[in-house]
Amino acid sequence: MKKLVLASTAAALMATTALAGGHAKEVKLGILFGFTGPIESLTGPMAAGAEMAMAEVTESGKLLDAATVTALRADTGCIDNGLSTSNGERLIAEGINGLIGGDCSGVTGAILQNVAIPNGMVMISPSATSPGLSTVEDNDLFFRTAPSDAREGQVMAEILQERGVKSIALTYTNNDYGKGLADAIQSNFEAVGGEVTIVAAHEDGKADYSAEMGALASAGGDLLVVAGYLDQGGLGIINAALDTGAFDTFGLPGGMIGDSLPNNVGSALNGSYGQIAGSGGEGIEKLKEMAGDAFDATSPYTPESYDAAALFMLAMQAADSLDPAEYGKHILDVANAPGEKIYPGELGKALDIIRGGGDVDYVGASAVELIGPGESAGTYRMIEVQDGANVTIGFK
Repeated sequence: MKKLVLASTAAALMATTALAGGHAKEVKLGILFGFTGPIESLTGPMAAGAEMAMAEVTESGKLLDAATVTALRADTGCIDNGLSTSNGERLIAEGINGLIGGDCSGVTGAILQNVAIPNGMVMISPSATSPGLSTVEDNDLFFRTAPSDAREGQVMAEILQERGVKSIALTYTNNDYGKGLADAIQSNFEAVGGEVTIVAAHEDGKADYSAEMGALASAGGDLLVVAGYLDQGGLGIINAALDTGAFDTFGLPGGMIGDSLPNNVGSALNGSYGQIAGSGGEGIEKLKEMAGDAFDATSPYTPESYDAAALFMLAMQAADSLDPAEYGKHILDVANAPGEKIYPGELGKALDIIRGGGDVDYVGASAVELIGPGESAGTYRMIEVQDGANVTIGFK
């Protein structure tokens, strides 16, 4: 980790106010996701996952002085830096003690630079995956429970190789997320002997992608990899490819995984495949049981959102403080060994252990293990579209 610096005066004053007369009875966690924009179909379950962790801790009565944990939602638009920054500043003004978000990588970087660092506020993103976020100078304020796209590029190259794919055309959404992921896919696929016939950017929100499809079709390839967003440009690219007959099978990285894509495209998407951050095992099964019919606990980045909220609260307990400058130093401690393994539904137990001076190793719903600059080591759920639905076919 980079050398920890002191929080800003504004953050210190905020923490002092929150803790006046002992611990606050209310802990406020901001949820700053793209409730509108190109991944809006994913963010409802993501927010619900984070809020479930908050409700669990509130009901336990074991965080600090039996604090109530309250969620404050705000919108990033996924790709709107101005909206993200202004809403982040609003959450700061409303007295949040931690920030779950951003969601998409570009806005996450903007929030970090323009909101979190100036205010000394800790951020944990469940879904921002750009490799560039691994090296940004963040004053030890930024963490993420989703792995970097540098890792996803390796995983996708392995999957393509295992399926006998020799060549791909590659298109990406024209922003930090898309460019970083495209670079990772290209370099890793070429390293295992694959050919990338073209790498071409596309813009979100266009009505017509025929020009982009002309270039992609001319280059050709065994399949088209679409490193985009499932509710906007990525969907448009796939529909254009199917309409023209240029491609009939697609490689789908994380931003393209979600129920809305097969729902919108239909049976023509059958046989396409890809991967998204996720794990199997005890943690996700427990989260699914807890969520029941309230929301889809397996929806992309929903387990990671539950885990982001949980890490905030466990770190606050470990620091015995709501001050980001204090509890931020404990996030890696509660996320990793040594300690008793903690799964969804066991947050009250974890708070008891920490209060008693013991150690916890938070596994959570997504098999959390934080490395390096505070990001997930990461496992991936392999997806194939079958009978018009995303089906999990394994893990890497």
